[in-house]
Amino acid sequence: MVKIIRRLTCVSLVAVLAACGSAPVGPGFYRVERGDTVSKVARANRTSVQNIARWNNLTDPNAIEVGQVLRVAPPAGSVTSAGSSAPPARTSSSAGTSDSAPSSSALVTPATSISLIWPTQGSVIRGFDGKSSKGIDIAGASGTQIVAAAAGTVVYAGNGLRGYGNLLIVKHNADYLTAYAHNRALLVKEGQSITQGQPIAEMGDTDTNRVMLHFELRYKGSSIDPSRYLPAR
Repeated sequence: MVKIIRRLTCVSLVAVLAACGSAPVGPGFYRVERGDTVSKVARANRTSVQNIARWNNLTDPNAIEVGQVLRVAPPAGSVTSAGSSAPPARTSSSAGTSDSAPSSSALVTPATSISLIWPTQGSVIRGFDGKSSKGIDIAGASGTQIVAAAAGTVVYAGNGLRGYGNLLIVKHNADYLTAYAHNRALLVKEGQSITQGQPIAEMGDTDTNRVMLHFELRYKGSSIDPSRYLPAR
């Protein structure tokens, strides 16, 4: 996996994060592939777009990402929308192909949780909205210490992803990843195991117009609001 990531240049962060968390999904779920849409996934699983949106708390049915895991069969006790049926779901093959890929994050509700600490000091200057902002931006002075928000393994350390500057991606478990962008310096390497609170980078302004940390949290490949999992200040 690390060797594959090292070869990637000028690709989206979504693709890297999806590649890092592509474990098989269970019955009743489907992992979004390039070219999928909610309507294609719904058709392939003989259900409705409304059901897919409701089962996955999708505020925008058009906003799904490559690598995102969707529930495609009804939870126990739920009722499907009129005119649709929900047989055993297809979970391992593509729901179809097209020339364009989804570009926005869906707001998801993780089934499990993670304990995070703040990765750095500073003020939050931009929050998460799941579309134009898939994380939070924390402003500070150049060289401010950045620490691991949770223990894990570094799966990417480099500057090959346009728009993120010097970037670290840390995999915490089968479900969660964090990303740390625009660093002045990286203090850890790919494949290295790190502990929560360990210094991993220095804040900078690579590939951005001001000194800050862009911090993302991903659950099964989908961006979620990091501020919901960080302790109150």
